[in-house]
Amino acid sequence: MIDAFYNGGLHLFSGGWWTGVTWPVVWNLIKIVVVLLPLMGAVAYLTLWERKLLGFMQVRHGPNRTGPWGLLQPIADAVKLLTKEIIRPTAASKGLFFLGPLMAIMPALAAWVVIPFGPDMALANVNAGLLLVMAITSIEVYGVIIAGWASNSKYAFLGALRASAQMVSYEIAMGFCFLVVLMVSGSMNMTDIVMGQSKGVAFGGVFAETFVAWNWLPLLPIFVVYLISGVAETNRHPFDVVEGEAEIVAGHMVEYSGMGFATFFLAEYASMWLVSILAVIMFLGGWLPPFAFLDFIPGWIWLGIKTFVVVSMFIWIRATFPRFRYDQIMRLGWKIFIPVTLVWLIVVGIWMHSPWNIWH
Repeated sequence: MIDAFYNGGLHLFSGGWWTGVTWPVVWNLIKIVVVLLPLMGAVAYLTLWERKLLGFMQVRHGPNRTGPWGLLQPIADAVKLLTKEIIRPTAASKGLFFLGPLMAIMPALAAWVVIPFGPDMALANVNAGLLLVMAITSIEVYGVIIAGWASNSKYAFLGALRASAQMVSYEIAMGFCFLVVLMVSGSMNMTDIVMGQSKGVAFGGVFAETFVAWNWLPLLPIFVVYLISGVAETNRHPFDVVEGEAEIVAGHMVEYSGMGFATFFLAEYASMWLVSILAVIMFLGGWLPPFAFLDFIPGWIWLGIKTFVVVSMFIWIRATFPRFRYDQIMRLGWKIFIPVTLVWLIVVGIWMHSPWNIWH
């Protein structure tokens, strides 16, 4: 169907100016809008789902006054933030002060360019998709550092240092998780990584085309490390000492107001969606159904359901676990997660060269 749309637009005009230059540009812009609009809607309504689910778990009412069942609450929040005055400290660096929030949210949105929503449904189905995601998402930390430095405030600068140290620590563990998935998949292409999980060679192929064949089971330690590192990477509870409201008053965001603060807020929720869908693609079979007889349900629905479950896990963790101290967070990243991923990297390497290799 996508090819039919493309060919339909291609034949609107016959001139070379249209088929060679204009239509490819317009087509790519259409694809970007088609991906970004639902994503921004999902980011906005994730805030509502978080408050609803927290309310349910804590036996209290969530938002239920603005619109039916509180469905207009994210829109009301957006209007409130858009109409608030943006205040910049007098001694702040003007250009960098406004660049910081943009550099925080742009990587979380740009990485979606290689995310496949089906076998042939991606903005760019590039062979180095996994590498591109790692390269793009690593830029986010610069937005945090720039915001802290440009604010010309000791609190913001200390908060930026704390946030960047935490993000870099857990990026290393996540990088090793990516490396293990790359080893067993033999490809950095996101589509190949998903299709590789449908083989089910283990157990004589008995569990082929079921959820047992996906990477989560043979790579369980890596899967767990990736999920916890994803929570820490997005600065979510119980790793949300980046804001540390009792110590450094909102960290690197302390001098931001209105849409400046909201942009950091949106970046956090967009990153939660990105980390969740990457977990689904690398470990949970992407758009593949859990059983072959459920093939009649479109793959993008399975991808959406799995991603929603994983992103809801972020909220469940927030409602359940106590907050870590900063030294505990750094110890977990450097002394536990990185050694675990390194050891499992070696184990998987040996496993792949043994007669019990299940990733042929």
